[in-house]
Amino acid sequence: MAFHVEGLVAIVVFYLAILAVGIWAAWKTKNTGSEGDRSEAIIVGGRDIGLLVGGFTMTATWVGGGYINGTAEAVYVPDYGLAWAQAPIGYSLSLVLGGLFFAKPMRSKGYVTMLDPFQQLYGKRMGGLLFIPALMGEMFWAAAIFSALGATISVIIDINVNISVIISALIATLYTLVGGVYSVAYTDVVQLFCIFLGLWISVPFAMSHPAVTDIGLTAVHQVYQAPWLGSINSLDIYTWLDNFFLLTLGGIPWQAYFQRVLSSSSATYAQVLSFLAAFGCLVMAIPAVLIGAIGASTAWNQTEYGVPDPKSRKEADMILPIVLQYLCPVYISFFGLGAVSAAVMSSADSSILSASSMFARNIYQLAFRQNASDREIVWVIRITVLLFGASATAMALLASSVYGLWYLSSDLIYIIIFPQLLCVLFIKGTNTYGAIAGYLFGLVLRITGGEPYLYLQPLIFYPGWYQDDNNLYIQRFPFKTLAMLTSFFTNVIVSYSAKYLFESGTLPPKLDFLDAVVARYSREHMDKATLVKSDNIVLNELAPVNPRHSLTLSSTFTNKEAFNYVDSSPEMSNTEDN
Repeated sequence: MAFHVEGLVAIVVFYLAILAVGIWAAWKTKNTGSEGDRSEAIIVGGRDIGLLVGGFTMTATWVGGGYINGTAEAVYVPDYGLAWAQAPIGYSLSLVLGGLFFAKPMRSKGYVTMLDPFQQLYGKRMGGLLFIPALMGEMFWAAAIFSALGATISVIIDINVNISVIISALIATLYTLVGGVYSVAYTDVVQLFCIFLGLWISVPFAMSHPAVTDIGLTAVHQVYQAPWLGSINSLDIYTWLDNFFLLTLGGIPWQAYFQRVLSSSSATYAQVLSFLAAFGCLVMAIPAVLIGAIGASTAWNQTEYGVPDPKSRKEADMILPIVLQYLCPVYISFFGLGAVSAAVMSSADSSILSASSMFARNIYQLAFRQNASDREIVWVIRITVLLFGASATAMALLASSVYGLWYLSSDLIYIIIFPQLLCVLFIKGTNTYGAIAGYLFGLVLRITGGEPYLYLQPLIFYPGWYQDDNNLYIQRFPFKTLAMLTSFFTNVIVSYSAKYLFESGTLPPKLDFLDAVVARYSREHMDKATLVKSDNIVLNELAPVNPRHSLTLSSTFTNKEAFNYVDSSPEMSNTEDN
């Protein structure tokens, strides 16, 4: 394949468009609010993102390079097909559940990051422990984006995939430094426009190529490979359900999602834009599904791609750019590929910014440097953007499948953070002892179950396991969901047991070394003045709010109800009586 100057020009044009929007948005961020709240403006802006822009950016949270490339890959791969392309339905349902149950309590209490409620209830150290899986999840997601972007560029201008991943990651990471939630939000609008226009223009041309058989026929009949609709073997039903729950429930507790929830102009808006994004995810998956079906319906020996076909060359993860490159006219393919490249680049900044925001605020600021200046926090965010970008790049180079990276990115989030989030928001009475126990039980069960994508052999062999052609052990049993449920119930049982033992006098107060039950005010928990700004107004559910914060750490939360909620909780009343 020759080097395509036109393809390079298309990428440059779309990259410049994204970069221009990002710079304009960064300028908007700089001119938003007082001089002393620059770091918070980077994380949640002025909390004034409206319904239109919010809906676009929430949709683009999931609809990036990994989403469209991975969906096309799943549909194309023989013996899997559309039946195993779970991400569109799974992530759409996660947005619906997030809007119904999680968006309102998080936004109405004025948190700044997803980890704030954990540190408020469980303390700084537990917040640090939960940061680890949250960070890994964001990095896996960013790695999927970089992998997709590198694959796309390698098809367009014919360079090595690894080189293209590194170059793409460098561009996206440097672009993120311009950053802030405004840059992410407004570039996401351009991103969705690029994907929608670029892919939908390309689909009719690819479908009408002479080498492509009617996708309606290949959906149910074997022509060049197994039907692309796919099927679920009775032996694999539990694996399918395990992965589906992982994507649906594991898609909720992400900083990238809650960053948009917390940036919205009201809690009601946060709920509505979650529902809009769920619909948007389904709509944006349609062209990716069609392209995967086209790839499965193509006689590749009749195209310039030649033989063997993409799956035989182990290029199934690049099926989307391959279809656009070889089945569309030159000008159409370059437009589509350039649009996809720009789209996936603008997705990378979201995950990297999310990880950097949690580290700078919940680890560096709240745990170690509570008197850090706003300028110092801004520099911490910038430095960690570079570090996390480099880490995500390394993961992208080591993983063999974009779709595999998807599952990995939700794995730790689903098993560890989701049950903790349920407890901290909805189960009154849980404490740090239960949180730590649930964390450890879930982690141990997940690691001992093995992970083929990491070549990690299992220590516990659940019913239905088997060994594949690569001598890797595969678990059919839904052990990930088992680990999640174990983590949840362990948290509840240990928390209530500890509460009973200390409050009944069975255990002396001096053994409450985490100050999680006996002590009313704990050094482990942050001071009231640290967590809540006492003179803030109560958030109005129907009107936009634009809080302005001071330079001090007292601006951490923006809603006085956040502390009132803690004061009025049963467990606080009980400990106060003691």
